[in-house]
Amino acid sequence: MFPQENHSNGYQHQQGYSHRERVRRGTCRSRASTSSHSHSVRVYDQPRPPCTDFDVAYFHSYAHLGIHQEMIKDRVRTDTYRDAIMQHQSFIAGKVVVDVGCGTGILSIFCAQAGAKRVYAIDASDIALQANEVVKANNLSDVVVVLHGRVEDVEINEEVDVIISEWMGYMLLYESMLGSVINARDRWLKPGGLILPSSSTLYMAPVTHTDRYSDSVDFWRNVYGIDMSAMVSLAKQCAFEEPSVETITGENVLTWPHVVKYIDSYSVTIQELESVTAKFKFNSMMRAPLHGFAFWFDVEFNGHAIPSTNYHSTTSFVDNHQMNGSQRKRRTNPNEALVLSTAPEDPPTHWQQLYACATLAARMLSPHQVACGARLH
Repeated sequence: MFPQENHSNGYQHQQGYSHRERVRRGTCRSRASTSSHSHSVRVYDQPRPPCTDFDVAYFHSYAHLGIHQEMIKDRVRTDTYRDAIMQHQSFIAGKVVVDVGCGTGILSIFCAQAGAKRVYAIDASDIALQANEVVKANNLSDVVVVLHGRVEDVEINEEVDVIISEWMGYMLLYESMLGSVINARDRWLKPGGLILPSSSTLYMAPVTHTDRYSDSVDFWRNVYGIDMSAMVSLAKQCAFEEPSVETITGENVLTWPHVVKYIDSYSVTIQELESVTAKFKFNSMMRAPLHGFAFWFDVEFNGHAIPSTNYHSTTSFVDNHQMNGSQRKRRTNPNEALVLSTAPEDPPTHWQQLYACATLAARMLSPHQVACGARLH
């Protein structure tokens, strides 16, 4: 269907670049550059970020099969993405799609099954080699083009109609690929194009976690009949010096959640993510010890692009909306939006929740910094 530029079955990798990752980074040239089709190309003159040692290590970690198996086995995650693709089939059929961080290629294949004309499946991790084999095994090489490299380096010589990505990290932004989604959007997305997911929200709430506290701290008060209470102060320090990804139940949550950050996929900028600031005041709904804070997120797949003139007004409404004394995002009508939630009260996902004190949570978002001020009544 397309000229193959010395590569077979759509797989392409350009030598001379560091190549690791599941989607954020790339360095390849697409076959479309020699196609007989007429393409419009947007001029993108922003400097490309360097590939750091951290990036290389990150990409290498996603070359391992286990992490992809864990994600695919997460039925909440995978079924929601497939449902979102089919729900937006009318925007995908016959159109050009970019899958940012394609991993094993499953979302790219879902898009091909929904009738996409062409899917660029981009991943800087060596898992792209296996993704290409998966594409071939499913006889989709004429539709899905696997590009092995960073999104920031890959060349696609046509504008695209749809960007899809499972970019979310723990606590939404930790090790996330949102920067690469923004890069792909600004380089290739047509005006009025579709981004899936369309928005995301990071929440936090104070929690009580007596069982965890007891296992980590109270354990030292009596060890095989020996008084080891001298270890308690050190145990307290160690127990909370590192955040942890774990399951927090709804019973642990002391208040209504607070919105730390709402992200509109169509308008968010890299600069906006450099520092995330939230001030909050909580009113506890029960009498219980405060042991820390839980963080979780949800993402929404709520239809086609909002006109650009509405981007800032929409975000402003969400940022300023108040409910129950804390910032709450007004949820879209469930009949109009598909939501993937990692909240404590929802079905569990591989993201679980992040448990930490506020200062530790700030470290977790590095290089995204969170400044927090808290009052709990």
